[in-house]
Amino acid sequence: MKLFNKHTFYTSALCTALLFSSVSCKDQLDVGNPNAPTLAANVNTETGLYQFAQGGVYINGFLNGDGWLGNSYFSLPWGYSELMADMVGADASNNQVTTIGQPDYIILDDGTKQTNSAPQVGIIRAYNSRAATGAGNNAIYYQWLNMYSLNNACNQVLALVDGIPFTGDKASKANTVKAWAYWWKGYAYASIGSMYYAGLIQDEAGKTNSNYVSHDAIIDASNKYFNLAATTLGAVTSATDYTEALSAMIPEANQVGLGAVPGIAEWKRSINTMLARNILVNKLAPFVKSSLGATISKSSMSAMTAADWNNVFTLTTNGIQKGDNVFTGRSTSSNSFFSPSGGTVASLTSGVNTSTTFKISERFMQNYNTGDQRVANNFNTATTYKNNYIYTTRYSMIADGKGLSGVYVYGSKSAGAIEVYIAGSYEENALMLAEANIRLGKTEDGLKLIDAVRTAQGAGVAAVAGKGLTAAAAMSELTKERRVSLFSRGLAYYDSRRWGWTYDISVGGGSYGNTVVTTAGVVNKNVTISYNFMDYWDVPADEAELNPTTSSVATRNPNY
Repeated sequence: MKLFNKHTFYTSALCTALLFSSVSCKDQLDVGNPNAPTLAANVNTETGLYQFAQGGVYINGFLNGDGWLGNSYFSLPWGYSELMADMVGADASNNQVTTIGQPDYIILDDGTKQTNSAPQVGIIRAYNSRAATGAGNNAIYYQWLNMYSLNNACNQVLALVDGIPFTGDKASKANTVKAWAYWWKGYAYASIGSMYYAGLIQDEAGKTNSNYVSHDAIIDASNKYFNLAATTLGAVTSATDYTEALSAMIPEANQVGLGAVPGIAEWKRSINTMLARNILVNKLAPFVKSSLGATISKSSMSAMTAADWNNVFTLTTNGIQKGDNVFTGRSTSSNSFFSPSGGTVASLTSGVNTSTTFKISERFMQNYNTGDQRVANNFNTATTYKNNYIYTTRYSMIADGKGLSGVYVYGSKSAGAIEVYIAGSYEENALMLAEANIRLGKTEDGLKLIDAVRTAQGAGVAAVAGKGLTAAAAMSELTKERRVSLFSRGLAYYDSRRWGWTYDISVGGGSYGNTVVTTAGVVNKNVTISYNFMDYWDVPADEAELNPTTSSVATRNPNY
C-alpha cells in the first residue's frame, strides 16, 4: 500500500502494551528499544508476537486515524453506515456527517417536494481529494485506512509466526495465531469489498501493487481467508494452548460477557456467519413498496439467486448460536481502543437529542411494533431536535436505559457497560436465517426466528408467527427487526442498499411510508424518500492518486 507508512504499523502494534496494561513495551517484549521498535528486535518471542497481533487489530484496525468524530472505527466508519441508512442524523460539520445521509428529495404527505441542493454523490466526489482528507472532510477515506492497516498488520503476523519459539504445543499455538490473522484479513477484505467499488489484494507484508480488482473479487479474497481460518482451527490439537494463545491476543477488558474467549467450535460458527454476511450484503434483494418482486434497473451489484439464499441458509444454520462467545469490544476508563463516551455510534447518540453528536431518526423509531419494551427502556420524547426537513426528531436515546429487567440497552457512556459486537452476533445470524427462510418459501420458520430475536432482546411484543402472515408481511417484519435489533453494528447501510431503498426512485428504488416531522412540528406519516446514494464508494484519492491503477478496473464507480 502506498497510502501508509509501514513504520506506523510497527510502532502502534508493538506499543499496544502501553494501552492495554500498565507495563512498558520493553517489559512486555523484553528486548529492543521501545522508542524505536523494529520487527527483528522486538517481535521474536511468544509474548511479543501476541502483543503485536493484538495491536495490529485493535490499534491499527480500530483506532488508527479515527479521531475526527468520536474516536474509533465504530464511531466514524460505522457512523456513516447509520447515517446513510437514516438510523441517525447529525448536524456536525466534521467529515461531511451532516451531508452524507441527506436524500436527494422527499415528498411530504401533502405532496410538497423538498429537494436537497447538495446531493450525496456530488459531495463525495467534491471532497474525495488528498487536501480534503487532510482537512477532515473526505468521508470515504477512513474505512479504507482502517482496514488496510489491519490487513497489513496481519500480513506481518503471518510472516513472523513460524519463526517464534512457542512454549507448549507449538503447532497449536502457531495455528491459533495464524487463524487469528486469517480471520481478521477476512474481516478487512469483507469491509473493503462491501463498501468500495474496487480494492487491492495485498497479501505480503511490505509489498504493494496497483492491480485494482472489483469489489466482488475482494469479497472472494475475504471468503478465502475466512475459510483458511476455519481450516487452520481444525488443525489445533491442544485446547489448552489454543486458549492460552487466543486469550493473549484479545484485550482482557473484552473478555467478559459474550466476549469471553470463544471455543474452536464457536469461532467456526462465527466464520459461517461472516461468510453468510458476505453473500447477503453484496447482492441485491429488493423490497421496495413492500414488494418482494421489486427490481433495481441500475446497480453495482448482481441479484440474489435461489442458490445464494440456500447458501445463506446453510451457513447460518451452522452459524452463531444464542449464548456463543463472539468477538466483542468493551470500553475502559482510559487507554482503551475506543472511549466510553465517543467510541461508538450508540454512545454518541446517548443523551438529550439537542446536545448529542448523533440524533436518533424518526425513520428508525417507526420500525417498532406497539408496546415494544425496547422503546420504553431506551427512548423518551422530552425534547424535540429541529434541523431541516429530514433530521428533526422527537426522540432521545437514554444512556444506560431506564433499567427495565431483561430488556436490551442500546447505548451508554459508562466504561465497559456495553458489549460492542465487532463481527457477527446471534441476532444477526438468526435474522439472516429468517430472511433466507422467507425468501425460500418457509415463511413461518422465518417468523419464528424474528420472534426469537425479539424475545432475546426483551421486546415483549406479540408473536408474529402463527398469524398467517404473507411472505411480504413477514419480510416487512424482518426489515423492521433488522433495523432496530442491529443498531450500531455497522450493517444498516448494507441492508438499505440491498433492499433497494438507497437507490434513486427512477431506477426502482426509494423508501415509502416514512415518518417525517417538520421543524414546524407537523408529523407526516406517508413520506416518500429518494436517497440516490452511491452504492459502492470510489477508491479514496489518497490511494488512487498515490497508487494509480494499472488494471482495467475503474477506481471510480462508473454507475454514478
